[in-house]
Amino acid sequence: MKKVLFFLAVFAGAISYAQDLPQNPEPGKCYVRCTTPDVYVNETVTLTVKPGYKVLKTVPATFKTVTERVLIKEEGKKLTVVPAKWGKETVTYVAKQGGNTLKVVPASFAPGSETIEIKPAYAQWELGASAPDCASGNPDDCRYWCYKGYPAEFTTIDTQVLSNDASTNSTPIGSKDASYTKTVMLEPAKVVEEIIPAEYAEITKTVLDRDAQTVEDIIPPVTKTVTKEVLKEKGGLTTWKEVECSLVEYQALPINWNLGSATLTSQAKSIIDTRLMPVLSQNPGVKLEIASHTDVRGTASSNKDLSERRAKAVADYLITKGINSSLLVANGYGETKVKNRCKEGVSCTEREHSANRRTEFRLINN
Repeated sequence: MKKVLFFLAVFAGAISYAQDLPQNPEPGKCYVRCTTPDVYVNETVTLTVKPGYKVLKTVPATFKTVTERVLIKEEGKKLTVVPAKWGKETVTYVAKQGGNTLKVVPASFAPGSETIEIKPAYAQWELGASAPDCASGNPDDCRYWCYKGYPAEFTTIDTQVLSNDASTNSTPIGSKDASYTKTVMLEPAKVVEEIIPAEYAEITKTVLDRDAQTVEDIIPPVTKTVTKEVLKEKGGLTTWKEVECSLVEYQALPINWNLGSATLTSQAKSIIDTRLMPVLSQNPGVKLEIASHTDVRGTASSNKDLSERRAKAVADYLITKGINSSLLVANGYGETKVKNRCKEGVSCTEREHSANRRTEFRLINN
């Protein structure tokens, strides 16, 4: 059901838009909708060219003489130091600590022996002599094989065995005491405090009786009456206008923007005057889109912001030239509409990047 409603809404919109198209258009021609201009009337206003202000006059301050008792020397203290008292004390200490001496007793050994097998027992087949009752004339026909065994072979090696392992004998060494004399504090040093009273004197000084004052006179403001234009009637959609077909496609506005800047130079303003102003004057009431683009270097958000500021700078300049702001659309597309292969992550030359740093314009419908 939702799909049917959406189709009907789109179809109804298409019919409505088709009814707004120009009557009897010629093949190969291009048309844009024009709006009637805004109607302005003169209005008189009063401006303050010089505001009201005050004129101030001063009244000098007055003074008087007074006598005052002042402190010339603060209360203090006198400190007397009583030295500490000292005495002698004998202290006993261990001059040499006790220990042990060690004597090493070497390990001792006893003779022994060990018998080992140097060749194992084995057996092998051996060819015997001819049998004595062999009937053959060839003696090899009567030879026989015997499987003969041989015993293992042994040898005895002289060895030593451990009787007693190495050890030590310990002999104690006695300690030695000594003593020394040190000086100890019997009574610590102390300070005896004595108060010294403060000293005062009388002085004469001049003090402020009444401070300086101001008396003010009010000067009225100066005004001027001027006449200004105010919008009386807003323009609206009226007719379709035939325009050059090339003007409904994006046209280059060859402004060389300074790096990272959206400020129009005198050269850029001259390009706008000679390229855009004639188009607008020849097509009154037609809406103009100003589109600005960047390359992909830098962040997407910063490129979007820069392109928007550049498009707005062109629109603001056209407004100062008398173009109605309602006929201007300033769009910044950032890095979203590159003209060549130089997308994000692609290595390109400076010339290839510069093709994407552009400002364009076209005539559009309201």
